[in-house]
Amino acid sequence: MTGPQTPLEVFDDAGLHRVLCVVAHPDDMEYGGSAVVAEWSSRGVEVAYLLLTAGEAGIRDRLPQEVGPLRAEEQRDACAIVGVDDLTILDFPDGLVPADHTVREAIARRIREFRPDAIVGQTWELEPGWGLNHVDHRHTGIATIDAIRDADNPWIFRDQLTEDGLEPWSTKWLLVPGPGAAHAIPLSEGSVAKGIASLEAHTVYLSALPGHMAPGEMITGITTEGGAAAGVERALPVRAFRMG
Repeated sequence: MTGPQTPLEVFDDAGLHRVLCVVAHPDDMEYGGSAVVAEWSSRGVEVAYLLLTAGEAGIRDRLPQEVGPLRAEEQRDACAIVGVDDLTILDFPDGLVPADHTVREAIARRIREFRPDAIVGQTWELEPGWGLNHVDHRHTGIATIDAIRDADNPWIFRDQLTEDGLEPWSTKWLLVPGPGAAHAIPLSEGSVAKGIASLEAHTVYLSALPGHMAPGEMITGITTEGGAAAGVERALPVRAFRMG
């Protein structure tokens, strides 16, 4: 596993009280992100997950109508391990998440409802360093950037305000784990262990991926290398974008 190539600055997350995690599929948060969620939850930070799909097209030899509920249940188990009980799974089609305003509108609505200080998103890069990125990840990553701005604009998706009683909301930070990181969020040993367990909770899905690296080896590698680059024992590398 290759880690950050340059020193990372420790991200000051002391001012975060509410965080929304926006990803495309069940298991997307569990590749490192859930370890920092465990860290935040242990400190009393309120964390919610928004998944755009149920991942129903993720197992090629099982029917989507069977896989969707199964993966949703595995995600609920993963959330419980890291202290998250606020999980929303939308019904955009797995593998076909559109690159249009409907996704932005759905994310902006949840931002206005939950009113987070920060959002954890996923990379929109086509070549993030481990291969070619999934189209749903790319579309979700870009839509999340736009939705953060949309949620703060009183003239965008105005029916959410006039008909549903929501208000504009300015999110301060967008945090994106993965390549290109300039910051890192320190983690305790217990939070890393919970992050590993949360990935292991996707039992059926991982069993359908031959050659998948063991969760313990993967998450330990990511967080150990991130910590070394940040001058701490363990950390999650992130790109930190100041929004609002």
